[in-house]
Amino acid sequence: MIREDAPPEMIERAVAPHDPPVAGHAADEREISLLDLGIIIAENKRMVLNLTAAFAILAIIVSLLLPVSYTATTTLLPPQEGGSMAGALASQLGSLGGMAALAGGGLGLKNSNDRYVAMFQSRVVEDAMVQKFGLMREYRSRYLSDARKAFESQTLVDGGNKDGLIHISVQDHDANRAAELTNGYVDQFRDLSEHLAISEASQRRLFFQRELEQAKNNLADAEEALEQTELKTGVIQPDSQERALIESATSLRAQITAREVQVQGLQTYATSENSELVQAQQELTGLRAQLAKLGGSEDSHGNEILIPKGLVPKAGMEYVRGLRDVKYYETIFDILARQFEVAKLDEAKEGALIQVVDPAIVPDRKSGPKRSLIVIGATAFGFFLGVVVALFRGGYRRLTSDPAAGTKVATLRRALGKSKPGVSN
Repeated sequence: MIREDAPPEMIERAVAPHDPPVAGHAADEREISLLDLGIIIAENKRMVLNLTAAFAILAIIVSLLLPVSYTATTTLLPPQEGGSMAGALASQLGSLGGMAALAGGGLGLKNSNDRYVAMFQSRVVEDAMVQKFGLMREYRSRYLSDARKAFESQTLVDGGNKDGLIHISVQDHDANRAAELTNGYVDQFRDLSEHLAISEASQRRLFFQRELEQAKNNLADAEEALEQTELKTGVIQPDSQERALIESATSLRAQITAREVQVQGLQTYATSENSELVQAQQELTGLRAQLAKLGGSEDSHGNEILIPKGLVPKAGMEYVRGLRDVKYYETIFDILARQFEVAKLDEAKEGALIQVVDPAIVPDRKSGPKRSLIVIGATAFGFFLGVVVALFRGGYRRLTSDPAAGTKVATLRRALGKSKPGVSN
C-alpha cells in the first residue's frame, strides 16, 4: 500500500517498477552501427592504406617477373556420323528406337565430339608429344608421367561448343613453339587414328586386312609345300583334264570361303535385313550347291572330289594335293585382295578422320600473364585484408574497454594458459 502523503518519486517507482529504459540504453550502447564501422576504419586508415599499397607493389613486382606466354589455337572439323550406322541401329532396335534415342544421353556421350576429345587426351597421344618435342627437358620433368601432366596443364581441348567444332589451344613461352606444338598435336592424333577402326568402312578395311594377311601366309606355306613335293616325287605337271577338274573344285571352295568371310564382315555392323548381306548369303548358298554337284565338300579341302582313278596316277597324287592347296589359297588371296581394295576406297570416300579448319599460326600477341588483372586483384585483396584487420583491432579495443567483457577475456586467457601442455592444474 502507498500512503497518500508519500513523495511523488516513490509514487512513480511504485506505478512503474519494471520500466526498462535503463536496459534499453545499455543495449543501444553495445550495438555497432555502420557509422561505428566507418569510424573504426577511419581511425586505422593509415594501416589500411599501407597494407593496400604493399600488396599493390608486390603484385607489380611479381607480374613483371612472370615469364611471357603465348597461346596458339587450331580448329578441327570432326567426321560427321554416317547415316548407315544410324539406320542399322534403328533397324536393330525396331519399335524401341525412339526410346533409345531419348536415352542416348545416358550412354556416356552427351556430345559426339567427346569421343575425339578423349582420344586427343589419351596417354598414347600425349606420350608421343612428350617424346617428339622433348617436353621432359622443356618442363624439367624427371618422369614421363610428370611431363605428361605438365603438358596437360598447358593444353585445352574443347569440343563442347555449339558450332560442332573442336578447338585445341596450347600455351608456351615461345610463340613459334606454341604453334608447332598445336599442329604437332593434330599430327600425333592422326597417327593414332590410322591404327583404329572408327567408321564402318574403316572397320571393313581392318577386317579384310587381317584376313588378307592370313591368306598370304597360307599361300606362302602351300607354295613351299608344293615345291618340296616336286623335289620329292619328280612330278612337274598333272594331266590336263585332272588339272581342270581340280582347279574348278578349288575355285568353288575358295569362293565359298571368301563369301563366308564377306558375310562375317557384314554381320559386324549390318542387320539381317541388310540387302548386301542377304545377297551375299544367297550367293554363298548357290556356290555350295555347285560344289555339291562336283561331289566335293567344304571341309575336305578337295579330298572328296570325284576324280576318276585313271586320271590320277598313284605317283602324282601327292603333287595333285599340293597343287590343289596352292590354287585354293591363290583364289582366296585374290578375292580378299579385291575386297580389301574396295574397303579402302570406301574409307577414302568418307574423307579424313579429322579435318583442319584453321591451322595454328604463330601468335603475335602474348596471352599471359594478365598483369593488370594481377595488380587489380592483389590491390583489392590488400584493401579487404586491411579493413578486416582494422575492424578486428577496433572490435578488440571495444571488447577490452567493457569491464565485464574484460573480466571474461582475462578468465579465458587464464584458462588457455592452464591448458597448455606441461602446466599442472
